[in-house]
Amino acid sequence: MQHTDIVIIGAGLAGVSAATALARRGYDTTLIRARDHHPPDFRAEKLGESQMELLRKVGLEAAASAQMTAFDGVWLYRFGRRVEQGGEREYGSDYADLVNALRSALPAEVRSVVAKVTQIDCGPDHQRVMLSDGRSYECRLVIVATGLGDTIRKKIGVDKQVVSPAHSLCCGFDLVRARNDFPFPSLVWTGERFNDRISYLTLFPIGDKIRANLFVYRDFAEEWTRRFRAEPREGLREVVPNLERTFGSIEVVGPVITRPIDLMRVRNHQRDGVVLVGDAFCVVCPITGTGIDKALTDVDRLCNVHIPRWFESPGMSSTKIAQYYADPVKVARDESAMKMSLESKSIKTDPSFYWALRRLRSRTLGQARYAVRRLVARQEPSTA
Repeated sequence: MQHTDIVIIGAGLAGVSAATALARRGYDTTLIRARDHHPPDFRAEKLGESQMELLRKVGLEAAASAQMTAFDGVWLYRFGRRVEQGGEREYGSDYADLVNALRSALPAEVRSVVAKVTQIDCGPDHQRVMLSDGRSYECRLVIVATGLGDTIRKKIGVDKQVVSPAHSLCCGFDLVRARNDFPFPSLVWTGERFNDRISYLTLFPIGDKIRANLFVYRDFAEEWTRRFRAEPREGLREVVPNLERTFGSIEVVGPVITRPIDLMRVRNHQRDGVVLVGDAFCVVCPITGTGIDKALTDVDRLCNVHIPRWFESPGMSSTKIAQYYADPVKVARDESAMKMSLESKSIKTDPSFYWALRRLRSRTLGQARYAVRRLVARQEPSTA
């Protein structure tokens, strides 16, 4: 039996961020990961300045910036027309490459162990974690950062509640044309009709290539999904017909990766000695761009606010753990992300009178923005 202050199970973005933050605060931290390197994983390929600020708080901004491709601003198209141009700096990266880069930047003080967890015994004072290689760790606190996986949640008796099954579908692929072949730094092209079940297509750079993420409100098992994976260029022409008319030929290279999304939150989670962060606690829709922000907010509040308080006194009862789950910043972030996920789908798919009015309002505002932009452009003096 080896002794450590904190055991973190899971070494994705949330787990690595928590390990870094805690090591910088002087806690003896053990990070357990199932594999030496994070495998390919289609998730969170674009971050904004708010997420980079949260990474800065835990000490990983430099490593993330070195790995990711920075670009300034976005061109936003609604109903086939450009309505906005500009915005803050964003960053693109393959998720697995980003996680592996952050793992390489872990502080030397973090004890990093490659093994699978076979058993967890939790109590109000001490926790014990048994591993597949025979090692065991005794600690004061266990942090579960295992993302979408259910195995560890089941071991500690935590259930999940599916809030919205088959909520959305994410499609990821690369374009043949290089980054310099397009006039925009990045692009967001929303669905051109309210009943097309398309949220938006975003194009952004990763290195010299252009990466595409298409977000739709469809099921993984639909015939549409099979056809889109087999013929993505024809699929794009079907769902965003004005894209090629605006920017020229759009060819796809390599496979189309699809990821179905269920919205989820946990139940029975207030337990002695163990706490859940990120997607292990709550899964929202990536369409809203709030998933990484939510996970890093969890890490920031847990590691920089609650754990320092908890370690000032003996024990790690569920009463202490409840303070983190009731944290007003965390609660507000979780509730906002879930609300945005549900409303973003409703405005595209709900036939009720209320959402019909919301769609009319959105279209009217979009047309007004376009008209104002055209008027301003006509009044600007020529630079020829």
